[in-house]
Amino acid sequence: MQAQQPQAESADAVSQVAEQAPVSDVTLAINNFSALLPEAWLPYWDKIQSIPFLGFFLLLILGYLVAKIGAAIFSKSLSQITKRTQSNVDDELVKLLKRPVFLTLFFFFLGMAIKTVDLSPGVEGPIIRVLASILAFSWMMRGFKLLNLVLETLSKFKGRYELIQPKTIPLFDLIGKILLIGLGSYVLLIIWGINPTAWLASAGVIGIAVGFAAKDTLANLFSGFFIIADTPYKVGDFINLDSGERGMVTQVGMRSTRLLTRDDVEITIPNNVIGNAKVINESSGRWEKSRIRIKVGAAYGSDAQQVCDVLMAVANENTDVVKEPAARVRFREFGASSLDFELLVWIAQPVLRGRISHELHMQVYAAFNAAGIEIPYAKQDVYIKEFPGGVTTAKELPVKPAAE
Repeated sequence: MQAQQPQAESADAVSQVAEQAPVSDVTLAINNFSALLPEAWLPYWDKIQSIPFLGFFLLLILGYLVAKIGAAIFSKSLSQITKRTQSNVDDELVKLLKRPVFLTLFFFFLGMAIKTVDLSPGVEGPIIRVLASILAFSWMMRGFKLLNLVLETLSKFKGRYELIQPKTIPLFDLIGKILLIGLGSYVLLIIWGINPTAWLASAGVIGIAVGFAAKDTLANLFSGFFIIADTPYKVGDFINLDSGERGMVTQVGMRSTRLLTRDDVEITIPNNVIGNAKVINESSGRWEKSRIRIKVGAAYGSDAQQVCDVLMAVANENTDVVKEPAARVRFREFGASSLDFELLVWIAQPVLRGRISHELHMQVYAAFNAAGIEIPYAKQDVYIKEFPGGVTTAKELPVKPAAE
């Protein structure tokens, strides 16, 4: 008898602890269900509760029927609205939400059915909390699928949502999942009667520590986000940086940007560096076309109009020079030893600049030789004079143009 008395006291203590345990909002809603019933239904509810297993099975069947009818009404009502739209996204949305709605209604009646069974508070409370946790987890998993559906749909509307693109989907997907997990964790803590304040404070401290440890990575991540959002360049553009790098953009990632130089060397630049650099995008503007300037000098005394005609003929004969905008020649200035002209032509892509510049220089030189137009160059004349006694001096004259 003395051995059984401590066991009885311990059982009473466990029961008292269970009764004093914090009760979640879900448990309170199920406990107060009888207050929501009409007064005419209360006698029937009391009779159902007097026969535990009968009430359990009746509420279980009723809950299944109500959940089926509620999910069908939800699906049908939204389907009538979605028929007016041409997109299939809203139909997919109805399919995703149909099952969580069914589980919400069914689990609510299942919780009431459990209340009709005469279970101890230490067993009944955890069972109801487990059911509520399963329901919260189900909604969270549907939230993941719903997030993917929304992001993929918005990324297809090109020009309307510049911030959401196929390459930015992983970032928004990660942020959305973190928020959903945080919200789900908060709901689970509330369900189990745990105060989330201490957990939130701990998460804030951990977040600060992680931020300091990975500040460079986070800087590249946020710079990549703003580069993708602002789109100063895109894949295929030919860009120049103030640090000297020049090449075609092959990949714009969340951490770095990759350039392919004319030497077929790939350069990986952190987004934090390129985000703070001056970027010259040769492929941007009204079109992808780029302009080449060929500077050339003609000797004084040359026919200026002839020089212009020869340069225009060179531009028109080159097949790589586009016809629109048209090529043009400008007489820039009277140089120290030449008349300075400039041939301005447009090419289809900036990556062709080197090859076409070479061809135009070769063609201009050949055309000037054929037309008898002299290209001046600097030269020095040295005169040597021998004085009596074998002394020799050299005198340099100023530089003269070749045409003189």
